[in-house]
Amino acid sequence: MPRDAYEVLGVPRDADETQIKKAFRKLARELHPDVNNHDPDAEEKFKEAAEAYEILSDAERRSIYDRHGYEGLKRGGAAPDMGNFGSFSDLFDAFFGGGGGGFRGPAPGDDALVEAVIDLADAATDSSVEVEYEVVDTCEKCRGNGAEPGTPIVTCERCGGAGRLQAVQRTPFGQMVRTVACDQCDGSGKIPEQPCMQCSGRGREVRDRTLKVDIPAGISDGQRIRLGGRGHAGEPGGPPGDLYVRVRVRDDDRFIRDGDDLICALDVAAPLAALGTTLPIPTLEGEEDLEIPAGTQPGEVITLRARGMPVLQRPGRRGDLKVVVDVVIPRRLRPEQQELLQQLADSLTEDNLRGDESLGQKLRRALHL
Repeated sequence: MPRDAYEVLGVPRDADETQIKKAFRKLARELHPDVNNHDPDAEEKFKEAAEAYEILSDAERRSIYDRHGYEGLKRGGAAPDMGNFGSFSDLFDAFFGGGGGGFRGPAPGDDALVEAVIDLADAATDSSVEVEYEVVDTCEKCRGNGAEPGTPIVTCERCGGAGRLQAVQRTPFGQMVRTVACDQCDGSGKIPEQPCMQCSGRGREVRDRTLKVDIPAGISDGQRIRLGGRGHAGEPGGPPGDLYVRVRVRDDDRFIRDGDDLICALDVAAPLAALGTTLPIPTLEGEEDLEIPAGTQPGEVITLRARGMPVLQRPGRRGDLKVVVDVVIPRRLRPEQQELLQQLADSLTEDNLRGDESLGQKLRRALHL
């Protein structure tokens, strides 16, 4: 059930015409998208206020509403109809005249979206990639004027060259005249006498385009790069849209990316982890040797500072490379290997097994808490 019309406008039931009109104008301006763009329900609230105003500003409707409510208006055929309006902007313009009476000139072009797939190594340095995409572009034959080359462009008969037409709309304030773009010439005031055969007089055509795009170091999977004016062409006289390049970074078998940090795993045989060793690890710059301290435990993390991904738009800053040590227990031992391990096991003492961590610390590390 709709809210009470007086409650919507915030006026008492004995409010006069001036109070009602003032309350509605104040409320409607508060709901304008330029002021209230944080509220996704602004359009519905405005329609609700406009409906309440149409009821209370008309003496006959108000009398029926006061006696019988919304049901009385429906039965009497006096219910307000806000369905004649299109968007929120059209509805607001109908009440307040809008900017320029609703005539907005040639429409700008739409934005375009294309994906670029790169490797992690490319994302780690300033690089570039070529993208191919379809775009609505200015016709090469007529250069956008829509006329067959060598033929004249004449004044539009429908609007007399003004590019605008007057449209009458019914609103709660009565009939209002709005200015709209001419539907014959799209607001230009001119039309080709003989339309261009290549684009059928539209002045635009679909074309394949190849573009080299610069990829900044440190970009993440899914991030977009905006290239102004590289999208679809607008109507004659209107600006082109933008091109958005969505970057997809392929998975790398060597690393897991965690923000600006890189994580890799290193298998180390248990005897080597006990004795200490040096093993090769992958880095963005290629393989290099990493020293594994004696007594390294399973799951320990060795951090190489500033060896991860570059920080986007922060020159000189990099994340870390974290090497997770996976201590591997030898399998399929030969008899002589078993004998050596048995000798080692027999020689172990409590001192060999005692670590620097408490039981709680061990559990937290093992469970990654």
